[in-house]
This record gives sequence, structure tokens and C-alpha cells, in this order.
Amino acid sequence: MIISRTPLRISFAGGGTDLPSYYRAHGGGAVTSAAIDRYVHVLVNEKFDRAVRVAYTRTENVDHFADLQHGLVREAMRATKVTEALEIHTIADIPAEGTGLGSSSSLTVGLLNALYAYRGVLKDPAELAEEACKIEIEVLGGTLGKQDQYIAAFGGLHFFEFHPDDTVRATPIPLTAPDRQTLSDHLSLFYTGTNRQAQGILVAQDQRTGENQPALDRMRELARAARDALLKRDWAGLGAALDEGWRLKRTLTAGISTGAIDDAYAKAKAAGAWGGKVTGAGGGGFFLVVHPPSRSAQIESALSPMRRVPIRLPPEGSRILFVGR
Repeated sequence: MIISRTPLRISFAGGGTDLPSYYRAHGGGAVTSAAIDRYVHVLVNEKFDRAVRVAYTRTENVDHFADLQHGLVREAMRATKVTEALEIHTIADIPAEGTGLGSSSSLTVGLLNALYAYRGVLKDPAELAEEACKIEIEVLGGTLGKQDQYIAAFGGLHFFEFHPDDTVRATPIPLTAPDRQTLSDHLSLFYTGTNRQAQGILVAQDQRTGENQPALDRMRELARAARDALLKRDWAGLGAALDEGWRLKRTLTAGISTGAIDDAYAKAKAAGAWGGKVTGAGGGGFFLVVHPPSRSAQIESALSPMRRVPIRLPPEGSRILFVGR
């Protein structure tokens, strides 16, 4: 039996510049993001017969892996060449889809990590991330960027650069454990109560890359501003980068924000927040706020009945928790 644990993520700035339509044509993209202590667990166990059983929000029992309807599981099995006599269970700490925390990419990275470990193969984070990108973008034809796969694999806080030749440079942002704790105290994550399908928003955004170039160019610069603020422990500066980035992101395409989200953002700012954003593609999911710790209770009250989810920023990416029989 193998159990992998892979973190979900929050993105501070630069989201959208990791789409191939932008970084290939406009000199590269950049994103600053962090892993959070909410996880996707994958359990892989040998099955007595030669069939395949996969349990997630539903259960599939098939004689051959190619008949699986869960595309991420099917293609991860194909990529790792672990294709029979297998039972796979996936468990997420937070609703699995539509939350803006990168859950599908965390699942893909975690599947690859667990299945390779089942074979006795060790892959480094860059290899896991790139294979996950290939599955999600090339094999399954998804319109999405690369940041989620990379932060899930690497963990911690990172500044990622996406080059026009499709290579990726991952630079860790060196915060000590006390600094990560302090940063966590300046962050609040709220569940809007609404999940959404990112694909439609991202497809529309992808189609508007050319006309959105000035905004995306500035969002790329804000990824560097967020990185620099983290390095300086300038939490107010981090909030300012999110504030400007969110205002730009709302202009990229319809559906990124809603009247309810705009109202929540205004309430958070009035209660003392420096900045914030909807995580992921937008339209719902989770709402990230950067604020002085002294304003945490006021912001939580202002955003009621949204549920606040406490988060911490772990240093590890996808890892194997258990190997045994």
C-alpha cells in the first residue's frame, strides 16, 4: 500500500500569465504562490484480481484501466505503466472541484507520485509537475496554466517563471518557520459557498489574451512585486499587490467576479484588509484576504456568513506518507 499527500495552493499574483497563450507569445509568465495545509490524499493498494477499482465521489470497477471515466486517474496510470490489479482511493480535505485551490492538479501530482512509488520509482518535483502538466493540458486538452502542478509538487512558497520554450524555473522564497507563521496570521481564506467550473472562464480568458496583454503584462510584474514583498516581510505590500492584481483580473473576461464577490471585497477592505482576491479562475470558490492580524475578527464578521478556513503554509510539496503491506 502507498499513500501520498499533496498540498492545495493559494496564488498571490501572476495567475493567467502561466497560460501557454500568454507566456509563449509575450516573453514568458510569472506567478508567486504558496502551498497550504489542506491536502489531497491518494491511496494505492494491490488488488487480488486483475481488475481496477477507483473510489472518489463515485466508485468505478473496470476490467481494464482504459475504460475508466476518471480521466486524470486513467492517464496517470497510463503514464506510470501501473495499469492492472489496483485499487485507488482519493480523499480531499476541501471540496474536490471548483474551489480555486488547484485541487485537480494536486490530485494529478499525487496520483503520479503514488503510482510511481508503487513501482518503486522516485520522481523529483520538477518531473512530477511536468508530467502532470502534460496529462492535464496535452493529453486531456484542458485550457489551464502550469502554476498549480508546480506548486503542488514543490510546496512551500515559490516564484515560478514560465518561459516561451515551455521550460519552468522554480525559485523558492526563503521564509523561516516563524516567518511562515507570521505570514499565515496575515491571511484569511473564506469559502464563498459557490463552486464553479474554471474551464469555461479560462477558455474565454485564453481567447482574449491578445487584447488583455497590457493587463497581463502588469499582472506578471505584480508577481515579482509579491515575491519582493514576501522577501522583505512587507505584508502590507503583499496586500497591495493582491489588491491591484484583483482589480486587473476582473477586467480579463466576464464571470471572474460577481456582484456578491464585489460586495464581499468591499466589506473586507472597509474592515481593514489590505487586499485580496478570489483564488483560481474566479467566479466562486475561495476568497483570500491579506490583512493586519488585529483586523481578523472584524473581517470575519464583515464577511459572515462566509466560512473562514484557517490555513498555514507548509514547506513540503507532494510526498509519500506511507509504504507498506
